[in-house]
Amino acid sequence: MDLYPLYNSLRIAAISAIIVFLLGIAAAYYIAKLPRVLKGILDVIFTLPLVLPPTVVGYLLLLVLGPKRPVGEFFLENWDIRLTMQWWSAIFAVSVIVFPLMYRTARGAFERFDENLADAGRTLGLSNTYIFWRIRIPYCKQGIIAGVVLSFARALGEYGATSMIAGYTPGKTATVSTAVYQLWRTGNDELALKWVLINIAISAVVLLVINLLEKPQRRRS
Repeated sequence: MDLYPLYNSLRIAAISAIIVFLLGIAAAYYIAKLPRVLKGILDVIFTLPLVLPPTVVGYLLLLVLGPKRPVGEFFLENWDIRLTMQWWSAIFAVSVIVFPLMYRTARGAFERFDENLADAGRTLGLSNTYIFWRIRIPYCKQGIIAGVVLSFARALGEYGATSMIAGYTPGKTATVSTAVYQLWRTGNDELALKWVLINIAISAVVLLVINLLEKPQRRRS
């Protein structure tokens, strides 16, 4: 049994989770300070990938990153880098798909933060950077960690946009999700079922982690 799809899925999910962690908490923190109308517009834009079909997201990415499209053509002509049909191409798709999960989870955690703690820190002469990383983030860490874990789980199972922008090449771009589809399509139900069970097991562990993170919050509230 070739384990490359599992390895590829895990590294794509891990890298994407790191990307959306950084972008998600930054967006959630700064957008919360914007005027209501602008915040509402950006909130819709950032959340849109959550409700769009993954194939639509994949198509939109191809319009930008495809070899005959603006960004894709620029990279191909200047650096001979093809942005699609590579294993790391899936990171673009997965990051866009899971970003709303991290963004909305982080925003919810920040909205529950007691701003009196930040005000007290400022009266003591603490910088906003110190307050953010040493007070705000630790206070909201359970919600943020839950967002990262949930994003990782969603990234691990992403198929639609990934298949469009990275395709399926055994040993190169294959992921668990694309492998299951290809194995089913070619009639290899036995191996497809093994990958399905592996995916279910990983997802169950992720959900268990999220539940364990929620319990301390319930006791504290």
